[in-house]
Amino acid sequence: MSEEAVKSETPYVLRCFVNGKEESIHTTPAARLLTIVRDELSLTGTKRSCEIGRCGACMVLIDGNAVNSCLTMAYQCSEKQITTIEGLAVQGMDPIQQAFLEEGGFQCGYCTPGMIISVKALLDENPDPTDDEISEALSGNICRCTGYGGIWRAVKRAAEGRRQTT
Repeated sequence: MSEEAVKSETPYVLRCFVNGKEESIHTTPAARLLTIVRDELSLTGTKRSCEIGRCGACMVLIDGNAVNSCLTMAYQCSEKQITTIEGLAVQGMDPIQQAFLEEGGFQCGYCTPGMIISVKALLDENPDPTDDEISEALSGNICRCTGYGGIWRAVKRAAEGRRQTT
């Protein structure tokens, strides 16, 4: 067995914060965050889809940045703040989720958690994004159902709502 293979199988305790809660997870350094979130923590709002970083269904926030959890290894998450879609609705529905609901920004709903996570990262960084900035922020997310009209309206509605509250 190669040295890399041995290291990837070595037991590892991942210490991180998931949705504000401190976690110690027994895993391997090369375990994917997607597997940890879904299988170890039972947070199944984060979706498993392409598993190669192209669709965005598995997006989570790590220290406020949207990342594909299917491409993120456990060792990269040590001492990090991880937010899943479940972490957005701690005290009722997040305003971004509400905007998606009101604007029909979903159809089957499979891509919706990843879309909402990407929008949260965008609006946290830039509460008044241009159309080009919205396009860039959502470029890593694919929806096969909606045609994106409702998603764009939801992003604009959520941005407007944030501007009104600040």
